[in-house]
Order: sequence, then C-alpha cells, then structure tokens
Amino acid sequence: MDVPLPELAPPRVIRELPDELISQIAAGEVVERPASVVRELVDNALDAGAKNVLVKLMAGGVRAIVVEDDGCGIPVAQLPLALKRHATSKIASLHELESVATMGFRGEALAAIASVSEMSVASRTADAPHAHRLDARSGELAAAARSRGTSVEVRELFFATPARRKFLKTDATELAHCVEAVRRHALARPDVGFAIWHEGKLVDQWRAASVEQRISDVLGEDFVHDSRAFEHSAGPLALTGRAGLPEASRSRADQQYVWVNGRYVRDKLISHAIRSAYEDVLHGQRQPSYVLFIEIAPELVDVNVHPTKIEVRFRDGRAIHQAVRRAFIDALAQSRSAEVAGAEAIESAMAPLAFEPTAAATLYVAEPRPAYAAPAAFTPPVPPTAEQVRLSLVQTEALWQPTRPVVPTALPDSRPAPLVDLPALPKNQDWPLGRAIAQIQGVYILAENKQGLVIVDMHAAHERVVYERLKAKLGSTTIESQPLLIPVSFAATAEEVAAAEQHADTLSQLGLDVSPLSTRTLAVRSRPALLAASDLVALTRELLAEMAQFDASSVLERAQHEILATMACHGAVRANRQLTLDEMNALLRDMETTERADQCNHGRPTWRQLDMKELDALFLRGR
Repeated sequence: MDVPLPELAPPRVIRELPDELISQIAAGEVVERPASVVRELVDNALDAGAKNVLVKLMAGGVRAIVVEDDGCGIPVAQLPLALKRHATSKIASLHELESVATMGFRGEALAAIASVSEMSVASRTADAPHAHRLDARSGELAAAARSRGTSVEVRELFFATPARRKFLKTDATELAHCVEAVRRHALARPDVGFAIWHEGKLVDQWRAASVEQRISDVLGEDFVHDSRAFEHSAGPLALTGRAGLPEASRSRADQQYVWVNGRYVRDKLISHAIRSAYEDVLHGQRQPSYVLFIEIAPELVDVNVHPTKIEVRFRDGRAIHQAVRRAFIDALAQSRSAEVAGAEAIESAMAPLAFEPTAAATLYVAEPRPAYAAPAAFTPPVPPTAEQVRLSLVQTEALWQPTRPVVPTALPDSRPAPLVDLPALPKNQDWPLGRAIAQIQGVYILAENKQGLVIVDMHAAHERVVYERLKAKLGSTTIESQPLLIPVSFAATAEEVAAAEQHADTLSQLGLDVSPLSTRTLAVRSRPALLAASDLVALTRELLAEMAQFDASSVLERAQHEILATMACHGAVRANRQLTLDEMNALLRDMETTERADQCNHGRPTWRQLDMKELDALFLRGR
C-alpha cells in the first residue's frame, strides 16, 4: 500500500528581520543568564578607566542588576548611539580589531541586553554640569544626579522572552554565578576596587591592593599557602601566577583561572598543557588549582572568536602549550621540604653526611645533580639504552636485598632496657627532612627535624627518586628506533595523512617512521625501541591528532614516562624491608635533592610533617 507523502509547506518569502528581533537573536548568544549581563557591564566599566565598580543585584540578578563605576563617562550626545547595535568606541578599523586591547569591542552588549530587559543608562563626564539618564525602551533622555562615571540599570531580565527565563536556576544559583563573574574581574584587576550587594546586603568587597593580596582576598589565604608563585618568559610571552600544590588538589575544577591580556578565558590548549604538567604528581582524577596570567602581544592572539569573548585563538598554539607546561613544571619541581626548613637547611642537606654510611648506603646515595634549568628550546625525550636500564635495575635490586630475620635463641630479658640518648643533629647540618630514628612495620621511616616529626612512606619516596633518575637518563641519550619486519598499516583520515606528511621529520626524531601508502592509508615502518609493547596504531593516531593542536612530542613523552614509572615502581624498595639508619638517611638526603619528591609517580604523598604544636595537642600538653 502506498503511503501518501506529506504536503510540503509553500515556500516563504525571503525578507529582512526587524532590528528588535535581530537584537534578541544576538542576545541569545551574548546574554545566557544574569552573570552574562554582569560580565559585559563590568567589562565596559573597566574599559572606561573605572577605579571602583559597584554591583547591586535583586533576586540573583533576575529582577534587577545595577553596575556603577567612576570611569570617564559617556557624553550626552553619544548616549543614544551607545545603545545601537555595532556601535562602539573601542575599534574603528580591521587593524585595531586584530590588535584589540580592550575588554569589549563588538558593540553588541548594550543593544542585546536592552532587547531582553528594561534598561536605562545614566552617565556624566568630568566637564558636564550634571548627569543624563537614557531609557532604552522609550528613548527618553532626562537630567539625573550622579558624580562622574556611568550607571547601567537592568530590570526584569528576559521579560520579553519568557521561554528563556524558564531556563534560569534558583536565585541563589544565579547569584553565585554573578559573584563568580565579578571575582574573575577582581583577580585580573587588583588595582580596581569591587563591591557586590544583594537585596541590600553586602556580599563581597575587595579594595584595591597588590596582586598577591588580591589573590589572598578573593581565593583565601589557604590557596596562597597551598600554592607556589611562578614567573616565566618566552619571547613575546610572559606568564605569571600561582600553581596549586598537588596535596591541595580538589575533586572539582572550580579553582582554575586563566587570563590572556586581562581577559578571562577557557582554552583547551592551555588546560591540556597544565594538566600534562601535573600528570605524575596528581592522584586519580583530582583537579589542580591555579591562577595563570598570560601577557602576549595583542596581534598574536585572536579574541574575536565567540560572542561571549571567553574563547581565544593563538597564532602559535604550540609555543603557548610548551611555555605554559614548562612554567608549571618548573613551579612544581621544588620539593616542599625546602619551604618547611628554609633555604639554609637546603644548603646543609647538600653538604656531606655526618655519619659513615655502609656500603649499601653508599651505593644508594645519588650522584650530584645540577640545578634544574629550563631549556631554551624543547628537546624531544629520549629513552635510556637497554644496558642503562639493566644496570639501573641491577643496582636497585642489589641495594635493597631482604634482610634475614634473626631468630632469638632464648626469651628476651623482660627488664626495661636503659634509655640511650641519640646524638643531637649537628649544628651545621639542619636537614629539611631531618635525621632517621626508626622504621615502623617495614613501611614508614620516622625522622626528627627542628620542626618536629617527619613520617616517610619509604616505597613511595624511593619510587619517586628512581623515577626521576630514569627520566634524567631519558634526556641524556638518543632515541633508539626499532625497524619493523612487517610495516603496520591502518586506515587514516585525510587530516591524519596530511599531518604525517607535514610532520615527517618530527616523527622521525621521535623514533617513528610514518609514511602514506595511499590517500587513505598510513604505514608505520619503525617504532621507538622503548615502546615495543605499546599499541603502535593507537600511539600514532594520538600523536597525529595532538600535532594539530598541542606539542607534537607530549604524547610520546607521556608514554615513555608511564613505562619508566612502572620500572621505578618495580625497582623501588618494597614493604617489610628492614633498612639500616644509614640507608634511611641516604633516602632522606636523596628526597631533599630530588624534584617533585613530595609525591610518588601515582600522586600519593611521600612524607608528612608533624610539628611540635600538633604533637603537643595529641597529648594535651600545655592545657
């Protein structure tokens, strides 16, 4: 039986949309919720040179949003023009668009907001006798009272588009988003004072301060205490900020802030670079906390990517990826033991040991390593030779041989043994992790330093030390390539074939020989010797995909480091190994001079400090 076809609707006539509908369509991209309005209005206030910004909200910003500033103001003759679409004072040519340095530049925000709300603007310049207020809906212009600056009042958001209003959350949720939008501005502009009021009550206030003080005021003293400041320069790029310590990681990514030339952005390339820097120091799916300020020449970044201006595109994304990753790696390299004991203790830790080590402990003590310095240019990682790996594992196994248990021939004496006074720490050697005094259940090392008691997980600590040694060897040899007897071919997309042809030299430096067999097939003829057990097709696909966006060698480096981490885990000292005091002290000294020694390769902590106050509290001393 034939099914009747549905009747086609008659074709509609092509016609121009009315201006109000055009503005409402634009508002759908620019204004998502009250926080979007707050962000756009605060952007305008900062562009006007404001030194104080006041935000007043009602019902989480749904009923009313008022943003007041003390900027330069808008001349009365330009007030009606300010509310028109694509009218702005920020840019006037394509050249200015390509090097825009202001927060706003599209000329859409006020017109879009006015199309979905009841809005009025009151402004006064320095030479005007009084302010003027313009009603956006009626166009009425009247005299008003206020000092120099601008006030924008937005009431009944989305009243003209009820369907959009139904998508809003509770007042408390919308308020939280508005406060977060102002917090982002406050972190980027510590020279400006901000205040947020809701329902007549002060929610947050930040007075003009230094960068460090503003970060402390906005994110809290705990964030400053649990993070490390960094600075990094690479050509026209300057990076500053604070990297959260791995032990202060969070379950949610709610403390991750990135600004490019003062503009808060979300960028996958930057997030990938930061995450890769935290790879072997975070446990599980924990999220790092960080504040990153990127200063770059405006012509090297395109901010005209999305109407909300929260996305950017870099001209040289790989250079940005490498610089961000290197900045965070450098910030996380130093062990926290240096901060606990101070710089003088680190110098003491590098001095010769005060005791005579045994042969085993002498084997264990690490060779002197030069201070870490960022390379001028990225050097692809290279694997250790088979002989180096074999010698490393043989030395590790020879060092940590299980001790033979001593079987008592008679019952021990039940009388308490006399107390023996341990020698005090030498005055010229105040080691950050102290002096080993005991081992608990063959798992933990107890050490004493000036602050109190240090507890070390000996397997986790030794695992990190061995891992860093293998990584150091990885960068001191050349990549060994293993030719394949039978090439591995696989179906590839046009993008993958193009990437293989474009980056053939880079792939060759990484030990991979990838060449096209046809327009849709790639063949792999050699592989890195260290990755003989890996999925070659998956590795090649991942490499080609990341070459288009991120650092080309980061995938191979991560794969190599995973293998080294496994080798370090198997080569590290195991539980229930009885160590001598000399061996324990040798491990502590190595930890003090090893990068990222606060966590093992899997992100678990390697040591904990209990100061005298905490110990006294356990026993109620002084109460």
